[in-house]
Amino acid sequence: MDTQQIKQMFIQKFSESTVEPRVFHAPGRVNLIGEHIDYNGGYVLPAALEFGTTLVVREREDGILRFASSNLPEEAEIKVDEIGLNKTGEWTDYPVGVMVELAQRGYPISKGYDLFYHGEIPNGAGLSSSASIEVVTGYGLLSMGGYDRDTVQIALLSQAAENNFVGVNCGIMDQFAVANGKKDHAILLMCDTLEYEHVPFQTGSYKLVIGNTNKRRGLVDSKYNERREQCTTALEQLKTRKSDLNYLAELTPSQFEEFKSVLTDKTVQNRAQHVIEENARVLASVQALTANDLQEFGRLMNLSHDSLRDLYEVSCEELDIMVEEARKIPGTLGARMTGAGFGGCTVSLVHEDDVERFVKEVGDNYQARTGLQGEFYVCGVGEGVEELGTN
Repeated sequence: MDTQQIKQMFIQKFSESTVEPRVFHAPGRVNLIGEHIDYNGGYVLPAALEFGTTLVVREREDGILRFASSNLPEEAEIKVDEIGLNKTGEWTDYPVGVMVELAQRGYPISKGYDLFYHGEIPNGAGLSSSASIEVVTGYGLLSMGGYDRDTVQIALLSQAAENNFVGVNCGIMDQFAVANGKKDHAILLMCDTLEYEHVPFQTGSYKLVIGNTNKRRGLVDSKYNERREQCTTALEQLKTRKSDLNYLAELTPSQFEEFKSVLTDKTVQNRAQHVIEENARVLASVQALTANDLQEFGRLMNLSHDSLRDLYEVSCEELDIMVEEARKIPGTLGARMTGAGFGGCTVSLVHEDDVERFVKEVGDNYQARTGLQGEFYVCGVGEGVEELGTN
């Protein structure tokens, strides 16, 4: 849907005015490689997607904020001096939480606005629809107020909104990739320091195909905590051989081979091995993409999934089946689970000539083997948050 169509929906909802609305867009995101290593001092390699959330916003004179969406029926209307007083449990908590954080940082919302959101990110697909809403709200309101728009700070305040107001203890990767994405580039990000660089991702005749398993992720929280504890155990034991070690991902694979004998529990050893080798794969992926070697990048994607399945054990039957079926398609360079695991999505790099076959055959075979119907989203790598033209 183009900008004019979305603006027309805004006018139908909020009526005509002599004040011209402004239009902003923030993408969804996918993590290309680097899973379960952010909390172990490792790098992640996310990318912004071509589809996301569009916000149309227009100033009001009466100090009222009105929220509406083309995707969800819930709407809200609050006064400027009531921002943050009440949580509703609905999607509107995301933009309200951002307004709370803006005020705390010295950018209070002092005027009323009509805000209309049009989302193209499938809900529950693990492609960061909430981060997209948060970031586009922060960027849009700072723009409307005439303030500077520091996209790193917008990512941080968006994460804080989700942590503090919405009540979801998310990390920084989603908001950071949404705010700082760049067309035809991935982002090499160290989550704890926010050190980052844009890495060329020229997919050429290849497309990203994101596959949603539609498997409910019921184990994520408990297993996530268990994996973190196992990594902490590995770190403490490895410190007996390398006292200045702060994070597992600081070790190279060759150092791990030298020191791993101190990890007497095989499961703990496997967890550490995944972390250290996955971080090395991220760095190798940067080299491959910089050299425009998509074949090598696809190979590293495959190794990543196999490690998440066998060593870190956060995959599941449904993810493994979707990856297996994806790899059977001749034009697939690589396929892996993406995200926390135990359900959710896969990401594959597929030649454009094989995308139609991929969607049909992987979808049919996945459904035949699991009884679940997968969903597939074909896209390229897009821009981070931006203001769209009025044409």
